[in-house]
Amino acid sequence: MKKILVIITVLVSSFGFSQNEALFDQGNTLYNEGKYAEAIEKYDAILKSDKHSAELYFNLANAHYKLNNVAPSIYYYEKALQLSPNDKDIKNNMAFAKNMTIDAIDVMPEVGFSRLMKSATNTFSYDNWAYLSVVGIILFVVLCIVYYFSQSTGKKRITFVSSLLFLVLSLVALAFAFHKFEIDKNNKPAIVFAQESQVKSEPNLRSEEAFKLHEGTKVQILDTVNDWKKIKLSDGKQGWIQNKDIKEL
Repeated sequence: MKKILVIITVLVSSFGFSQNEALFDQGNTLYNEGKYAEAIEKYDAILKSDKHSAELYFNLANAHYKLNNVAPSIYYYEKALQLSPNDKDIKNNMAFAKNMTIDAIDVMPEVGFSRLMKSATNTFSYDNWAYLSVVGIILFVVLCIVYYFSQSTGKKRITFVSSLLFLVLSLVALAFAFHKFEIDKNNKPAIVFAQESQVKSEPNLRSEEAFKLHEGTKVQILDTVNDWKKIKLSDGKQGWIQNKDIKEL
């Protein structure tokens, strides 16, 4: 019975994969023919089956860009970058899409030690920092064993210093892993989808307007109160926006 269930599961998965491949190819064909709205329908059908890839998001973003759909194009470029952060084509196309946005928001520069720490932490993912820490500990243990059984004074000195070095490197990698984890946990980006949205000073319609935002602008979510999100812009401005006006990445 278990074997039959496994076979059925494999067949269903294979069928789903083949169907998504066909939809992807159909979407690409429609895109090349200039039928961007129809291509979007094919790509969306793949997303509804919970299949995601940088290529799918990239093509979906390109189709929305061709239709001048500012917010969706930027949203899907951002989704593609989450899966392939070093892809130059995605970055270049997103730069073109951002040129369609209205809001000109400066980026608050980070300086000194804070900038150095953030740059170093973002060198690797949380998992990679954790792996480096584990490797460092393993090498530390191996060198300690070599030191213990070594008869040569020179060899003992080298293994002792090397083991301490790997221990320090392991602890540093572990610290970076936790720091990266905190950065990723607090990173809650969203894209404004409303053509124009009033950002309030408090989470209610009666409060004063802090500023306006327009479609395609990227924000960071800080807090949630009922149907409102507290957001922060790259220039440091903060305010409250209605849930329906943004879409979380």
